[in-house]
Amino acid sequence: MTDNGIVSGSLMSYLAQADRDFLLDRAVLRRLPAGTSLMNEGDPTDHVLVLLSGWVRVYKNTRDGQVVLFALRGPGDVIGDLAALQGWPRTVTVATLQDTEFAQFTHEGFLACLRDRAAVSIALLRQLAVRLRDSEAARLDYATMDVAQRVAAFLVRLAEAHGSPSPEGVVVDMPLTQQDIADSIGGSRRAVARALKTFRDRGLLVTGRRTVVVSAPDVLRRLARTVPDGT
Repeated sequence: MTDNGIVSGSLMSYLAQADRDFLLDRAVLRRLPAGTSLMNEGDPTDHVLVLLSGWVRVYKNTRDGQVVLFALRGPGDVIGDLAALQGWPRTVTVATLQDTEFAQFTHEGFLACLRDRAAVSIALLRQLAVRLRDSEAARLDYATMDVAQRVAAFLVRLAEAHGSPSPEGVVVDMPLTQQDIADSIGGSRRAVARALKTFRDRGLLVTGRRTVVVSAPDVLRRLARTVPDGT
């Protein structure tokens, strides 16, 4: 997170205040409660959102009924940009984890912002580059790590991207469930629960109802880099 609460690597994190004002002046500001769907898989493309506060989960339901959690997005992130640029139907579902405020653009309105303000276009490209890098890292995790290592790597990325420092460690303030972690790393909830218990018992992690404190990110980082036996 940046000092002003905007997610590092997000669209808004790359914009100066004048460029943020330009963007928000052309949007409709809205607020919706936790548990609300902002976009649904298969819907036609008709709007783009820039998150201003709160967190959302981006996921996909597979044909066999499984859920794949692609990302957690927070303040400063743009959602629906690829569909708007290409005219695609929605490929994922986005739902709020908390009360969420966002700036809503029409498809054409968002494209007009990109045409009229070069800084916004460049910021969007930089955000896309960060997401591509994160996606490649996740694919590497699936190919080379066991479940415990994937959980460790996920927690480290979560702390780096969304955490705030505190005397106890790095605090991640979002209502993240064990199932959310399992859906994100491609493991079972039971295996994730075992890994989290191990990390808690070792003093590496403290979990609450809506927060996670990563007490020893360096240890988790080293754990994620350890080659598992027999693989």
